[in-house]
Amino acid sequence: MMNKQHIIDRFISYVTVDTESDPNNPAFPSTEKQWNLARILEKELNNIGLEDVELDENCYLMATLPSNVDHEVPTIGFVAHIDTSPDFTGANVKPQIHNNYNGGDIVLNKEENIVLSPNYFDDLLQYKGQTIITTNGTTLLGADDKAGVTEIVSAMEYLVQHPEIKHGKIRICFTPDEEVGKGAHLFDVEKFGAEWAYTMDGSQVGELEYENFNAAGAKITINGKIVHPGYAKGKMINSMTIASEFINSLPQNEVPEKTSGYEGFFHLHHIEGKVEQTTLHYIIRDHNMELFNDRKQVILDLAESINSKLQKELITVEIKDQYYNMKEKVTPVMHIVDIAEEVMKDLGITPLIKPIRGGTDGSQLSYKGLPCPNIFAGGHNFHGRYEYVPVESILKATEVIIGIAKKVATKFS
Repeated sequence: MMNKQHIIDRFISYVTVDTESDPNNPAFPSTEKQWNLARILEKELNNIGLEDVELDENCYLMATLPSNVDHEVPTIGFVAHIDTSPDFTGANVKPQIHNNYNGGDIVLNKEENIVLSPNYFDDLLQYKGQTIITTNGTTLLGADDKAGVTEIVSAMEYLVQHPEIKHGKIRICFTPDEEVGKGAHLFDVEKFGAEWAYTMDGSQVGELEYENFNAAGAKITINGKIVHPGYAKGKMINSMTIASEFINSLPQNEVPEKTSGYEGFFHLHHIEGKVEQTTLHYIIRDHNMELFNDRKQVILDLAESINSKLQKELITVEIKDQYYNMKEKVTPVMHIVDIAEEVMKDLGITPLIKPIRGGTDGSQLSYKGLPCPNIFAGGHNFHGRYEYVPVESILKATEVIIGIAKKVATKFS
């Protein structure tokens, strides 16, 4: 039986290290502070008895738990990321522990009247009677993905301490910069040496995912002309007005707040505007590759249409693909999903097999030759002040990792 307080202490020691990544810095990693947690983890992995512990020049930390069986077993891996989202501050995280949650409101910050309420976040009610770790309302928590890091380290420690549990060779890796889309860019799949892996980067208990969005980013630049407003008739071109037309011409119901499941969207997430120039930043998402390509074409056609109407080339579009649906790479080896599903059922966990409305390192790793489904890490409300994680969910995810290690050794005996 794993020590609950030990798990809590480990998780808190990770989330109180600021590892926020930076989407605007092309360096690798994008922030120096990610090294702080990487070095802590490097030391910890050595201390718990793992082998081949290596922190490389790009802040990827890999390690090995050697096989303890005398027959051939596929080498498997577990992956989590150490950075936190730049969407909301991850500096000075002050976690709060709420024992035996009673099902009511949780006051995160009395002074600022910030409350985590099941009236709004009804998932909380699943965890009545459990231990909930929250923020203090002024930062994110970092359960995305330091819960996953905690689970992998804890599972490896448990397997080292319990050699009676038989398993094959296991490789683990902690990556930087996942939150800014670069987590798998410099991941050395050949050096990792696993036949397949699992990212521990999902949300609620039971999540098991092998489908994700195809993803692209679009930058739309609209050029105008600044003239003194008193003399502007027939001369001024207000780029912000054109930007408004562009925004309103896209399908109004195909946005994140109005879609779910397999439904794709256009998401305007950033605007910079003056009369002379306005820039729109969109993300484009769809599970279906054909629809994904159609969405990119919608953006291009709309820009061309407005330019034609204005009889000027005022709008330019730059679209970059970011990642693709891992389903194509995982489906041919579905036994790796089946194993995780069986383990969850063995542990009394109801598997929630559903598409990811986003992406993980696993989607890119799958296309680099490492099929990599995603398993729940236990947290909720990622990237904001209302983020929380039940400790019991971290414990269950840790048990799933251990269970997968055991099951693989048994199935390939």
